[in-house]
Amino acid sequence: MASSSSNSFNAEELLAFAISLSKEAGHLIRTGRANLAASISTDFSSILKKNSADLVTESDKATEELVKKRIGETYPHHKFIGEESWAAGEENDLGEEPTWICDPIDGTTNFVNAFPFCCISLALAYKQKLVIGVVYAPFLDRLYYGLAGSGSFLVTPADTPPRQLPLQRPLPLPSLKQALIALEWGSDRRQEIVGKKARTMERLCSEEGNMVQGIRSIGSAALSCCLVAEGAVSLYHEIGCWAWDVAAGWVMVNEAGGLTVGSKGHTLSLLSSNSPDLGIVTPEILQGRKYCCVRAIGDLPAGEDGNGARSGKEQQGALLKEFFEAMDEWEA
Repeated sequence: MASSSSNSFNAEELLAFAISLSKEAGHLIRTGRANLAASISTDFSSILKKNSADLVTESDKATEELVKKRIGETYPHHKFIGEESWAAGEENDLGEEPTWICDPIDGTTNFVNAFPFCCISLALAYKQKLVIGVVYAPFLDRLYYGLAGSGSFLVTPADTPPRQLPLQRPLPLPSLKQALIALEWGSDRRQEIVGKKARTMERLCSEEGNMVQGIRSIGSAALSCCLVAEGAVSLYHEIGCWAWDVAAGWVMVNEAGGLTVGSKGHTLSLLSSNSPDLGIVTPEILQGRKYCCVRAIGDLPAGEDGNGARSGKEQQGALLKEFFEAMDEWEA
């Protein structure tokens, strides 16, 4: 049945719908993984002939079909952009109308290998702006949700009521030396691309370079963004994923006081001109396939690092500049 609000925009109603739908989809993801485990036990020779994409496709499609069906039933006037729909050739332009952006299973390699960091990522954009984000990791039973202007939150079995993000008072972050960052090797394994990633990691890790505290590869863009929103990860960067991978997570980051940006060149240009547009998520950035976000940062008192006082926002900009100057960028 279509909602009585299908021709209007009731953000709180839509958020409640997205949370309920994500939990339903999470149940389907768990069922899909159980079915895969059963297939491995009963049809081992057939499974060996399939690659990881083949193993996850059935669950991917079933989950997206469920989400698309529920949205169509409840909000028939809304647009839908999904990973599987895009692969089938459907339009994925971000317009003025309410538009759902869905990755049915973000972290498919994790899903296949029973590594629990996979999730459904569901976002809603309205008038070309991200308004709602929900990320549910069914194997971890962690639900993240955010609403523009109202904050972002984490719900786990131990959390009653939901905990607002970030989970603790943000610490200052004067340089990458204090940063725990998340990067991915990704699926593009061309030697040129892997070489650029390796050189970037070498610069970031070495004592002659930035000497970051550590690098983590989560295997899920959405959950990496959520960890930035939590404050557990300082910065996350990836090239080659898609809008449906990061859209919901970016709502969480922005509502937790973090900063989300696109390509190296565009970000450094905004920083050099002290542009107020830094951190504004345009359709071009959202669909640009180059994504970076940094956590909320606490103000730094004067003298703490040998310099004058610096606001959290100033440190975010400085951290992005330091990171991008250390990396080799490539085209997705």
